[in-house]
Amino acid sequence: MTDSSTESIQKEGIVPNAEGTKLRRVLGLPSLVFFGLVYMVPLTVFTTYGVVSASTGGRTSLAYIITLVAMIFTALSYAAMVKVFPVAGSAYAYATRSFGPNVGLMAGWALLLDYVLLPLVNYLVIGIYLNILFPAIAPWIFVVACIALVTVLNIVGIASVARASNIIVVVQFVFIAVFVVISVAFLATGSNAVDFAAPFVGIGGDGATVPALLAGAAVLCLSFLGFDAISTLAEESKNPKRDIPRAIILVTVGAGVLFFLLAFISQLVFPGTDFADPVSAASEVMLKAGGNFLNIFFIAAYVAGATGSAIASQASVSRILFSMGRDGVLPRRVFGVLSARFRTPVIAILVISAISIAGINANIDLLFSVVSFGALVAFSVVNLAVIKHFLIDSKLRGRRNVFVYGVLPGLGFVMTVWIWTSLTSSAFVVGLIWLAVGFIYLLVYTRGFRRTAPAVEFSE
Repeated sequence: MTDSSTESIQKEGIVPNAEGTKLRRVLGLPSLVFFGLVYMVPLTVFTTYGVVSASTGGRTSLAYIITLVAMIFTALSYAAMVKVFPVAGSAYAYATRSFGPNVGLMAGWALLLDYVLLPLVNYLVIGIYLNILFPAIAPWIFVVACIALVTVLNIVGIASVARASNIIVVVQFVFIAVFVVISVAFLATGSNAVDFAAPFVGIGGDGATVPALLAGAAVLCLSFLGFDAISTLAEESKNPKRDIPRAIILVTVGAGVLFFLLAFISQLVFPGTDFADPVSAASEVMLKAGGNFLNIFFIAAYVAGATGSAIASQASVSRILFSMGRDGVLPRRVFGVLSARFRTPVIAILVISAISIAGINANIDLLFSVVSFGALVAFSVVNLAVIKHFLIDSKLRGRRNVFVYGVLPGLGFVMTVWIWTSLTSSAFVVGLIWLAVGFIYLLVYTRGFRRTAPAVEFSE
């Protein structure tokens, strides 16, 4: 950027990000694990619970096992890559280092779909659950109000909100403890027959088919986006090559077990899939287990968590767009600038808010699947990147290396693709259109691959 253009931008009240700065290495293993749990939101299991229960014949907990196995293999691939590339770029950086900037851009573009739509998912579920408490107020009013609140906080008050996120997570864990105790007491009364096999075989043993289970497992990938977020903290970790891989595995396994247990207990409390509304099915589970008290507690904890997630996800994607604009991947004068007053990427924040407003009438079931589409594409590329870097580029040999860097990521790739191809046709249409737009942009930028693709640089 020239001196004259820089002066012009500063006169307009926006300034480019300072270059050459380094992030502070202050995070240890406990902080990384807690961050992953904060990002994943412990109660996120209830975001897709009813939808997946309906599609799998009441076998959400079984679908979670399938998803967890696939995510463990993928988490191992992330752990392997962060040891050799301890940078903040996550899947984008790993794909770029292994396959070059063209594949890296497409992997990053796929993952960007998740980050762009995740705030909208949070806004919509907040509207749905608050409408349960206040039925006289239309859900869209809550959605618009929440978008406005989160937008303002992201622009001017994100520091104080970030500090409050720890309290939000603690409240959710307190709710989980209360929910488990009340549910166990409810099941122990003996007033209802408890079939412990039902969450695995379906009601009456004639649950959903294997394709339906895989489709449900694909949607549940949305619950595991937090372990990818941990890898973005590589430049702020005290010992990234040791602690980031451990945190990724601990959060993936820990959260997966938690999600499974909550889904399992919920299905014991409310067997079957006869929900008034699958999207808000968790509220029906709470009412049956603990009446109005548990339901109100749940909605309060859930809305608080979803709001915190909306703030974090909108902050994250706005900074991703800013980084891409700063490095020329996206138009620099639109995305690559900061507000002179607030020192935040205001334009990028407003773009995400505008997208959320535009999607206020979106089909939330479709959103779940589309977000999972982007995540599974990126996860698949990371699994392949491990094989490419260690076995092909580094030429590692021996049984252990072939197993660790070939078999395990190979299984992760097969499972993620298997689950990915089980998504709905509508999700594929939206996802493929998004990838097509990214590919067209890549073609235009590189002039038919005659010049190097744009790349965001991450320092080690």
